[in-house]
Amino acid sequence: MQQKSRTISTNQLGLHQNLHKVVSRQLTSVSQKPLSEHTQQAFQLAIDWLGDWHGDLILDSCCGVGESTVNIAKTHPNSKVIGIDKSALRTDKHQAYASDLKNYLILRADLNDFLRLLVTHKKKLSKHYLLYPNPYPKSAHLQRRWYATSALKDIVSLGGRLEVRSNWQLYIQEFSEALNIAKINSLLEQYESDSAMTPFERKYWQSGQKSWRLLADL
Repeated sequence: MQQKSRTISTNQLGLHQNLHKVVSRQLTSVSQKPLSEHTQQAFQLAIDWLGDWHGDLILDSCCGVGESTVNIAKTHPNSKVIGIDKSALRTDKHQAYASDLKNYLILRADLNDFLRLLVTHKKKLSKHYLLYPNPYPKSAHLQRRWYATSALKDIVSLGGRLEVRSNWQLYIQEFSEALNIAKINSLLEQYESDSAMTPFERKYWQSGQKSWRLLADL
C-alpha cells in the first residue's frame, strides 16, 4: 500500500509580506551565477536533439522521474517535449516510466541555468509545465520558491502557456501575484482529473489532498 502524503505545514499566514519586494527585485536583476558545466552539457544535448526543429517546444520543469513528460508527449504528438530535473536519482528512475515515443527527452540539469540558456539562445516555448515543485512552505524560505527567484524573469521571457500545480493553495496564489507584478494575468482554480500526471499528484489525491492549478498566457 502506498504511504499517504503529509499535508503542507507552514508558519506563514496569507501572502508573504516580502513577496512584492522580492519579486520586483528579481524581475529587474541579472543573475551573475556561473552556469554549471553539467547543465551546459545537458543543454547541448537538447540542442542536438532538437536539430532544425521549428515546431512547438514544451518544457516540463522539475519533471522528477519523467512520468509527466511522457504523458505530455503522448497528448502533444506534434510537439517536442523536454523534461528537466536537478536530481540524477530521480531522472535515473525514468526507465520505469519510459515510452518508445520519439518526441520527448529527459535531462538532468539545473533548471535556473537551463532556463537562462534557453533565453540566451532565443528559444520560445508553446507550453511550460511546473507540476508540484517543492513549495518550501516555511516563511523564511520564500526566495526558494520559483516565482521569487531570478528564474521568474526567464519563465516570462520564454513565453507560451504556463501551467503550475500544487497541493498548497497559497503557493498558487503567490505565483499568481508574482505574475501580476510582471503584468501578466492568470487563472487560479482547483484541479481534478480522472488520471494523475505525476507520482506526487497520485499520492496527494490518494491522501485526500486537493490540487490547485494556475494557468497563464505569458
